[in-house]
Amino acid sequence: MNDADDQQRLEYALHELRSILIRHTPTTGTHATNIPSLSIVRAEETSEPLVSVYKPSICVVAQGAKTAMIAEQSYRYDPYSFLITSVDLPIVGRISEATPAIPYLGLKLSFDTDVILGVVQLMDHSLLDKNARTNETAAGITVNSMSPSIMDTVVRLLQLLDQPQDIPVLAPLMIRELVYRILQSEHGHVLYPFAVTDSYSSRIARTIQFIKQHYNEPLEMEQLARDVQLSSSAFHKHFKRITAMSPLQYQKTIRLQEAQRLMLTEAIPAGDAAFMVGYESPSQFSREYARLYGKPPMQNIQDMRSRLADNRIVVE
Repeated sequence: MNDADDQQRLEYALHELRSILIRHTPTTGTHATNIPSLSIVRAEETSEPLVSVYKPSICVVAQGAKTAMIAEQSYRYDPYSFLITSVDLPIVGRISEATPAIPYLGLKLSFDTDVILGVVQLMDHSLLDKNARTNETAAGITVNSMSPSIMDTVVRLLQLLDQPQDIPVLAPLMIRELVYRILQSEHGHVLYPFAVTDSYSSRIARTIQFIKQHYNEPLEMEQLARDVQLSSSAFHKHFKRITAMSPLQYQKTIRLQEAQRLMLTEAIPAGDAAFMVGYESPSQFSREYARLYGKPPMQNIQDMRSRLADNRIVVE
């Protein structure tokens, strides 16, 4: 198949994906689906930056564009590219292209790392792109060019929304197929190292889970390094390669995001939320919160409640 055929196949699949998303997003906002790990989004205007934790996921845009930011790095993706996250990452997301005439249409599909491991164990490793078969530490987030085979799989998965009785049986198979297609492609190096036992990537992934579970506790850096059998310098190097931030920065971002959730959804006062997520100094909490979100805690929460009331907060 030549490049022209590939482009035609991709355009056809994109048209089908847009049609499905329009049918299943009658209003703007984020919509849960009958596929538990799949959410779909429609937005008719660009959005304010919003911090959320992305689990291992693939994010696809059918129309418009979105930008994901972590630390000092920025990733833009559109209908001809897709974003992959291979570990839990606190990401600032913003819909950057959307109008009432041409609304943003996108989806996020999360998958468990066990799915990656299961596919890697079954597949013929000679089918892996040579760049995937490496123990090099992989970045936890990348944007990649969309291929017809990956888009076709996404479309077939979304078509199940019109046949909900088939979802329990077929959706898990199609999610595995999607992971398989990514592993086969030149982008396989993003996922493969996390399925290799004792790779640097899988070790740091274990640390990330530990920090997420103990975000409100002090971190013992030397102990974290020992737990994954790395020197302190190697531990910090590989952690930053994957997350674009240090372990302390990662913990701080997780703490602030959880504090925001407590204030927004449980109406907990800022001082109490600060203490609950591990801060001892309310003033330090307020400073770091404003640095991340652009406004002091209560002002940010008031703005978010107003945007929620107007249905102007859209999260993938």
